[in-house]
Amino acid sequence: MISRRSLTRTNAVVAAVVVLLLVLPAFGSDFFVRFIMTQTLILGLMAATIVFLTAYGGMISLAQLLLAGVAGFMFGNAALSEGARGLNLGLSPWVAVVFALAVTTVVAFLLGALASRTTGIYFLMLTLVYGVIGYTVFAQVVTISGPSGITSIVAPEPFTEPVNLYYAALVLSVLAYIAFRAIGRTNFGLAMQGVRDDPIRMSSLGFNVALHRTLAFTLGGLVAGVAGLLNVWWRKQIDPASINIGPTLAILIIAVIGGISYFEGAWLGALVYVLLNTYTKSIPLIDQIGLTPDRFNTVIGLMVLLIMVLSPEGLAGILERLSRGRGLGKPTQHSVEPPTTSTSPVRTGPGGLQ
Repeated sequence: MISRRSLTRTNAVVAAVVVLLLVLPAFGSDFFVRFIMTQTLILGLMAATIVFLTAYGGMISLAQLLLAGVAGFMFGNAALSEGARGLNLGLSPWVAVVFALAVTTVVAFLLGALASRTTGIYFLMLTLVYGVIGYTVFAQVVTISGPSGITSIVAPEPFTEPVNLYYAALVLSVLAYIAFRAIGRTNFGLAMQGVRDDPIRMSSLGFNVALHRTLAFTLGGLVAGVAGLLNVWWRKQIDPASINIGPTLAILIIAVIGGISYFEGAWLGALVYVLLNTYTKSIPLIDQIGLTPDRFNTVIGLMVLLIMVLSPEGLAGILERLSRGRGLGKPTQHSVEPPTTSTSPVRTGPGGLQ
């Protein structure tokens, strides 16, 4: 279990980071704020949904980028008017936001309902199939994706300003972080952890295992949809290639780099990923050792390998151990596990685990 001292230390560090990010536009360069950090917050928000499903439900999903893409495509179709690529529904921007998130939530619920009876590698592979099918649909049905994507996407006011979009990504990331951690202490969150650890026992206690998994997947899909909206507002366009297998795996890699058991790791992994992707090309030694600028995947692969050797729990796990004065070979408890005074792994009752 996580001690109160560890939780207090984690909360203090997170609060300090948030304060730093709030004042960052005042002294940071426009490029760093608008490109590096905005992209980091958006990708971290997507990766946090993987951490949420993995930590509380034991479900590693590769469909999160697809759901983000659904939100992006639906917003583009709804917000743009006649003459643009897509359906050209011409709705007001904020109505388009509601429409996009509603469609994404429905899609997430349907996909979650289909996948809820699978576990482990089967769940992982099924969600990968979701991603492949989704890419194929958007690539071939040009009515909803345009001949080569949807361009000229404009964010609703006031998020047309890059700094305002940065703050929107920051606020939504903080809210998602707080909400995901709080869910772990609710009856639903405790039930999900019971389903993760022993679904057969939970089913025998009267819990609807499939429904709990479906609802968790739906919630993760909704948050991924929010990240997808931020992404298209930032990029001002979306195309089928942006939800292909490569970017899909990149979101999982971000979660693994940061630590798939730590919500903080989602944004930490995103920062490392964005920095490597941005600055690897400018490293002189890259050419000398044979890693040309277009071989970013090799660099990120070596990074993942190094982190996995040092700590399977990612960078957040490494930092957690160092803060406790432990060696890298000693495992730590998951930071997403809610503290409890009960010695029983599950609690029975109609309202959740007791």
